Amino acid sequence: MKRIVIFLSFIVFLACKEQPKEVTTTSIVGTTIEETLSPKDNFGIVIHGGAGTILKENMTPEKETAYKMKLEEAIRIGHTILKNGGTSLEAVEKTINVLENSPLFNAGKGAVFTNQGTNELDASIMDGSTLNAGAVAGVKTIKNPINLAREVMLNSPHVLLSGSGAELFAKERNIETVDPSYFFTEDRMRSLEKVKETISKKEADKTTAFYDHTIKDSKFGTVGCAALDKHGNLAAGTSTGGMTNKKWNRIGDSPIIGAGTYANNATCAVSSTGWGEYFIRAMVAYDISALMEYKGLSLKEAAKEVIQNKLTKLGGTGGIVAIDHNGAITMEFNTAGMYRATMNATDELTIGIYKKDE
Repeated sequence: MKRIVIFLSFIVFLACKEQPKEVTTTSIVGTTIEETLSPKDNFGIVIHGGAGTILKENMTPEKETAYKMKLEEAIRIGHTILKNGGTSLEAVEKTINVLENSPLFNAGKGAVFTNQGTNELDASIMDGSTLNAGAVAGVKTIKNPINLAREVMLNSPHVLLSGSGAELFAKERNIETVDPSYFFTEDRMRSLEKVKETISKKEADKTTAFYDHTIKDSKFGTVGCAALDKHGNLAAGTSTGGMTNKKWNRIGDSPIIGAGTYANNATCAVSSTGWGEYFIRAMVAYDISALMEYKGLSLKEAAKEVIQNKLTKLGGTGGIVAIDHNGAITMEFNTAGMYRATMNATDELTIGIYKKDE
């Protein structure tokens, strides 16, 4: 009889016991945190089209509309891919393609001119699920450098290829090439002439002043994207024509993993835009991820610390767009403006240009 009572008591215990919630384990600063799993349909995307001295008084209504329309077109391409279950890598690549194909931005078709009157393009992309990455620098005939960067990531043993070697690899992988004349635009040529004229008038020396005037008179039109897909994977990519009047095959932060681009499923995906030399010195994109991983900061807190404190103290200007592994998005910059847009899993769209748009 005693055995029957014990058995029945055990059955009642099992029936009344609350079933455990489905959880996922995240490691932050050496501490294991259990969180309720995010819905499988959670995703998001954020883009930028460059940061700099972007003031409303210098913008015509027509041009402002053109920028907003192109930003919306680009982000909707990536958002649709994500909504239909596509990967974050595909969304990043196809979104950036739209911006590369527009003369409005300093990437692809709208690339700025070097001191020699040529165009040298850089790009990078990173997969947050594997930490695999690919990048190209100083290419002159690649229509969409972000496509070649992804090809380097997926089909080469390397991370970064440059110049003629990168273009040879592009031919081997059937990446679309164009005649260098494809990148010519009147606006970019006028920008180059203006910078050269400014330097000439001031009879500046050929080192510090070269950069001072180039930065002052150039727009940071680099483009970038960060995305989270329904599979929980992050990715980021960045593409640029670099700096107006750049010399000596100068390469900025855009093709440098950890500076211009970084993605890690454990933390976030980041794309940078701004004065590349400083973003390289500060390893801006990776530093944001590191602050989240090692100090337990939120994405917003980490981005603010890096852009508004660390980068600013160094003398660097620019910004980032980023999304974390939970879908939280931030757009942090220390300039007057940054072309930017976001879309989330509920189809909410935001577009901004000026600081006051925040």
